Order: sequence, then C-alpha cells, then structure tokens
Amino acid sequence: MSLFEKNVVGVLGGGQLGRMLIEAANRLNIKVIVLDSENAPAKKIHAHGDHIAGKFTNKESIEELAKSCDVITVEIEHVNTYVLEGVSEKVMIEPSWRTIRTIQDKFLQKEHLRKHSIPVVPYREVRENTVEELAAIGEDLGYPFMLKSKTNAYDGRGNYPVRSKDDLGPSLDFLTDRPLYGEKWAPFKIELAVNVVQTKNGVLSFPTVETIHEDSICKLVYAPPRGVSSSIQKRAQELARKTVAAFEGKGVYGVEMFLLDDAAQTLLINEIAPRPHNSGHHTIESCGMSQYDAHLRAILDFPIPAKSLELRQPAVMLNILGGETRDSHLRITEAALSVPNASIHLYDKGDARPGRKMGHITVAGPTENAAQAAITPLIDLVDKLRAERSDIKTPSPAIAKPAPTVIVTMGSDSDIPVLVDGIKLLERFGIATEVNITSAHRTPDYMALYAAEAASQGVKVIIAAAGGAAHLPGMAASHTILPVIGVPVKPSKTDGMDSLLSIVQMPRGIPVATVGIDNGINAALLAARIVGTFDPAVAEALEEYIGGMEREVMAKSEKIKKIGWEEYLKQMKK
Repeated sequence: MSLFEKNVVGVLGGGQLGRMLIEAANRLNIKVIVLDSENAPAKKIHAHGDHIAGKFTNKESIEELAKSCDVITVEIEHVNTYVLEGVSEKVMIEPSWRTIRTIQDKFLQKEHLRKHSIPVVPYREVRENTVEELAAIGEDLGYPFMLKSKTNAYDGRGNYPVRSKDDLGPSLDFLTDRPLYGEKWAPFKIELAVNVVQTKNGVLSFPTVETIHEDSICKLVYAPPRGVSSSIQKRAQELARKTVAAFEGKGVYGVEMFLLDDAAQTLLINEIAPRPHNSGHHTIESCGMSQYDAHLRAILDFPIPAKSLELRQPAVMLNILGGETRDSHLRITEAALSVPNASIHLYDKGDARPGRKMGHITVAGPTENAAQAAITPLIDLVDKLRAERSDIKTPSPAIAKPAPTVIVTMGSDSDIPVLVDGIKLLERFGIATEVNITSAHRTPDYMALYAAEAASQGVKVIIAAAGGAAHLPGMAASHTILPVIGVPVKPSKTDGMDSLLSIVQMPRGIPVATVGIDNGINAALLAARIVGTFDPAVAEALEEYIGGMEREVMAKSEKIKKIGWEEYLKQMKK
C-alpha cells in the first residue's frame, strides 16, 4: 500500500499553527480536517466540507472528528485528553494523549522531567493558595520567584513574578481560583529553544535557536543563536532530544530552555510543547524541511532525512503582534514588503488586538549579520507600535547588537593610529567589528580569556597589533583556533623590525599571519578576504574595492601618458 493511501489528518485547533501545518499538507495532497470555530484561520486555506465547527474540548465534536481521520494531532495542548483517551482505540493520537495530559499541566510536566533526570528550575507545589504558604515557598526558593498556573497558561498568561513579600497577596489575587506552583527565578544568560522530531525510528532535532521574549511573548528568534558556541548548541540539542524521548508519541515538540550565566554554562529545561512551536517558524525558510513538514511526516510515518533539518542559511524571525488600532499589524506588513529576503506570513485573524499574534516575518541571509541588519528596521517599527499601546507601561528592552565578526585588539592605546584606517575599512565592508585593548604583559589573564572565548562568540578573525617585544599576536594565537593577523607597530626608538620579527617568527604549530610594519590596512583587507569566503556581501564589497584600485591606477596611467612624466611630477608636488 502506498504511503499516500491512508493519510487523513485531524487537527484539534485551527489557529496559525494549524494553518501552517495545512500549508505543508497541501503540497503533499494530504487532507486535513480541522476541529475549531467556523472561521478559524486554518480552515480558510483548505476548502472542503468535512471541517468540524466546535470546541476542541467537546466530547461529541472530537468523536465526530475521530470517525473521519487516520490520525489526530493537536496545534494547542489545552484539549480534552479524556475524550482522546476514549477514541484512541479507533484512531491514532499523535503525540499520545498521555503525553498531552502530562504536558498541559506544567507542574506534572516538571514532575515528569525530574523523574527522568532532566534538569529543570527548582519548583514547589502550591496546595492551599494562601499568603502564608507562598511566604514559605519564598523562603525556600528565594526572591524573586515566579508564581505559575499549572493549567491553561500560555504566552505569559497565568504567570506572576513575585519579587518580594509585598507581591504575595497581589499574585494570589491575580491568579485567583487557579491550581498553582512556584518556580525559582532562573538567572539565565540567554533563552534557547530546540524543535525536536520524534519518529517511529528515533528522535531528531532542528538546530538550536535563541529566543527573545517581551511581555512574556516570543518577540524574536535568531537562528543560529547569537554568540553561543557550537558546543553549547550541540549540548542543547542533545538535552532536547533526551527530554522528548521521555515522552510517548510522534511529532514535533518545542523545547524551551535556559542557558545560565554560570561557569558551567548550565542548561535547564523551561517548558515543553507537544506540537510545532513559535520558535520553529523560521524553519520554513531556513531549513530544507520545515517543522510543519516534519510533524506531518512523523505522525504519518513518512521518511525524514536528518540532513533536511539542518540550517541552510541564517535567519531571524519577528512576530507581528496587534497594536493599539485594529489595522496596526498592517503597518509592519507594508514595511516588510520593501525588505530584501523578507518572507511575510499573515494569519488572517481579522482585526488586531493588543498583543494578539497576527503574523510573523522571517528574514534570511547569507550570514547572521546580514539577516540581522535587514530585519532591524522592522524591529524598530514593532517597538514603535508597542510604545503606542495604552496597556504597556514599560519601554522595549534594547536588542543586543550583532556579535562581532572581526576583533581588532592592541597592546596599548598608542597603537590606535596604526589601526584606525583598517577599522574604517572593515566598517565600510559591513563587517561587524569590536575594538579592544588587551596587553599580553599587563593583562595576561584577561588577554588569554578574551582570545579563548572569541570563537564561541561568533568571531571569525582576530587582528592583533603590537610593538617592541610584540607578544600579543602570538599569545592570542596560542589561546584560539581562529586565524590571527599580526600587525607589527613601529616603536618610538626602533624601526619596527624587532616587532616584525617577533610576530613572524612564531614556532611551528602556532601560526600568525603577519603584514608589514604599521600596515593596518592590509590586516583589514586580509581579514575581509577571510570573511568574504563565506559572506557574499563582503566578497562583493572587496571586488568593488579592488576594482576601485584598478580604476585609480588606470586613470593615473592615462594622465601620465597624456601630459608627460615631467608635468605629472610637477602636479604631484603642488
């Protein structure tokens, strides 16, 4: 029997996730039946008469859906798992109703993870919902801590930060009549996410991404994460796969985690979603297979080449949230039409409401910096629309600048004049640059750490200038795998040959590319050529620069032939 002969998919929920799932299904002629309200976004792009209008918690509606499908999946976890348990003997439920039931209760989710030795933030159950009980939890976990609803909580709804004892009463008032638990505040450096695909043959994962949240809603996703080493990204994927393997059922899972700001760079699982996730929208443009394609293939037992889940190009995803006016989201959409490589996804939800997810934009590029630079004007517009909202009282936090691609460092600030023209040239080429002073002799520990951590921060080349003994380039090279370009600086008392020889005569195994004395321009050009091997925009800028030099020389050649060398010399001396 062909794989395509028995593949009707039922989906509980018809929001934007269901809509993008159907976009993937349409390309494979897979029929999808949606259970949700009559005008649900997912139904609008898959026209047939078998969609079911109703609530995805309603027993009769779910039983009706089960009669029409080969497999049922979810695009939201807040469903009636007891009805799913009842129909599971007649139709496949993916992921398992047991998994959905565990994950939809965040406290049970934490208990399940702890049982399987998955590292999580410390937490405590709230049993009586009293100020006295919360005070005891505060003493145990410390302040601040997060008070969270166990169920029916998403996008920050159902959370309350308890910063001090003064917040104990207000937090209970805000989350009144809800089952609660307290969670220790995680001192994280960055939030990461991994979309995991559980199949009949094992567990696969998409690349690690960085997520930026604002007002407890995902605002931005960076793929790959900024300034996170490949080893940490690999650890995050391994942890995410181990986490999902602890649950039963096929499909895509969204795994959110914290990278702590500690010496061990600890990873802790935050939350799991038993479905495609906001952090994976970028995969539509950035990977060979999107999370929606992967989810369909997993629940239908179609092949999933692991290579297809790899990142083909860097990308940044920006959520479009509703603003103060009903058409506010369209202002962002119209601006995105003029941004190169911007893919716009609108969810057809009608009028905007403040904070409502109306769509998203993904900008892909040949490099991380190119994608980030292209989407920056749209981030600025999103921040402007947020500032207009009457329900928001706090300003948008500043988004960190792109990580530097080239570091320019020197042993003393007296070396700056040698480097300044090269720094300006790197900026002209659009290369993100960080300039710093790291003395090999006066700050040896700082210099060693700075060089050692450069690769993990996304740096590709180090330019190091030094005079006299000129140990900085060689010492930097001994602490990094990155290419180091040494710039010998002419000291005040010698001709600079001592600096040149000190840098160029490195022992075998510790190479340093060395340019001429005081030649910061050549160091910048060599760094740009290295970056240009993987960044087409920089390669194009280099070609233009080289072409400019050729045109300049040819113009001089024509002039000297026209007026003669004597007159040319006279004009040079003026």
